[in-house]
Amino acid sequence: MPSRDDAPASEDAPTQVAGKQVKVAGKQVKVAVSAVSGESGSVGKKSAKNADFKPESKESSATHFHRYPFYSPRFWHGMRPSSWWRLLRQGRFRIHPSRLLMATAISFATPFNTLLACVQSVLFRRKLADAELHGPPVFIVGHWRSGTTLLHELMVRDERLSSPSTFQCFAPCHFLVSEWFFRRFASWLLPGKRPMDNMAAGWDRPQEDEFALMNLGQPSPYRRIAFPNQSAVDLDYLDFEGVTEREKQDWMAALRSFLLKVSIGTGRPLIIKSPTHTGRVGWLAREFPEAKFIHITRDPRDLFPSTCRLWRGLDEVQALQNPKHDQNEAYVVECLRRMYQAFHEQRESIDSTRIIDIRFEDLTANPVETLRMIYETLRLSDFESVEPTIREWAESEHKTYQRNQHQLPPDKEAMILDAWQDYFERYGYR
Repeated sequence: MPSRDDAPASEDAPTQVAGKQVKVAGKQVKVAVSAVSGESGSVGKKSAKNADFKPESKESSATHFHRYPFYSPRFWHGMRPSSWWRLLRQGRFRIHPSRLLMATAISFATPFNTLLACVQSVLFRRKLADAELHGPPVFIVGHWRSGTTLLHELMVRDERLSSPSTFQCFAPCHFLVSEWFFRRFASWLLPGKRPMDNMAAGWDRPQEDEFALMNLGQPSPYRRIAFPNQSAVDLDYLDFEGVTEREKQDWMAALRSFLLKVSIGTGRPLIIKSPTHTGRVGWLAREFPEAKFIHITRDPRDLFPSTCRLWRGLDEVQALQNPKHDQNEAYVVECLRRMYQAFHEQRESIDSTRIIDIRFEDLTANPVETLRMIYETLRLSDFESVEPTIREWAESEHKTYQRNQHQLPPDKEAMILDAWQDYFERYGYR
């Protein structure tokens, strides 16, 4: 599932054809760029040297992703039949023959989600009726690969805080009755690491609530992963532009209901992280009047190739089609544009004491002081209690984790400098 902010140092970024027009949400968007090199190298403020950038083959690219076993569940296994069939109809049932077995397995699995949901509603009827949030939630927002997952994992090391787990987001309609079983007896179903990076996988890892909403049948941009060769879907839900008031209310009600279920098991304040929330901060602030927000940014020269790789990795293992990857770059450009136009407009309505901006570069360079600043600015609690834990992580895991290195050809850098000009200048990456 999307997130941690970089992959192994041998990562190859996705390739695209210069000047190709691809379709995003039904619109033709021209991506005037060249291919990305498969060689490792660091990206700073200066462009990578010109080189002979050759498109890589699909086969060679796939070898740079961690293996995802055929028996491992996909996102869609956590859906109920009605949500699953809506997804298939949305994709016009254009399933590649090589993915038919996976689609068939999902079709047989989804009825069990409905059965377990019924069991949960009976056994937890009173708790569900009395559920409440234990303190205001904290939302971590920012573009994919900007450090949201790293920050999420660090903050939930504070035992006074909690977060939705991977299993809860995978099976949002019945995790109260089933999570114990999967954590104890079915951990082998997941690979040791996620396909796109060196981040550990596991049912108990903190996860994006966007997956829960998607599996509950709510519109989500993540639905495009099922049919990546078709036009992107639900982009309106990146900023709620064009979404009716009733649809927004239904979506917010689904989010609140899910978070209340999570709170039943944790009894602690929640740290919520989903990049898709970036363009929704104003609506989230209204729904949760005491909520607080942490916004993280990263140099787009790293952000762009890393996000392209993210979608490529997810499409390879989650899609119901053989992904062509010919729309990825235009999709990345369009998503950031929409998310941040909405974010900059909506954050004006949020009191400055409820939101803080940090940079990925500061978080990785000095995680202890960055976390201290977050705690003190948002008045979360005393940082001294969790400081030893964060400092121990910084002195051990943080030093050994290998982040991916990215190369960005000059013409591609020029493209994002133009397309994301406001982001570059507003956050000091020019």
